[in-house]
Amino acid sequence: MESGQISVVVNGEDVRIEAGSTVSDLISKLDLKPERVALEYNGSILPRSKWSDFPLEDGCRLEVVHFVGGGLCGLEFKL
Repeated sequence: MESGQISVVVNGEDVRIEAGSTVSDLISKLDLKPERVALEYNGSILPRSKWSDFPLEDGCRLEVVHFVGGGLCGLEFKL
């Protein structure tokens, strides 16, 4: 591991990020839109309001669920 970096586990995969990074920094690094993400940190749901000041720790485990919009574009329904 490079100096100044830590390793975190995101959805079962190792991800390296700068030491001192926050959850918000990680979401940005993963190129996710915060308003479309739910996050569990070491087994507990972490409210979005805490992401910007919540520091990541080496070896922590995160589960990230990314919600995507969808629809029935092009399909017709008859009632």
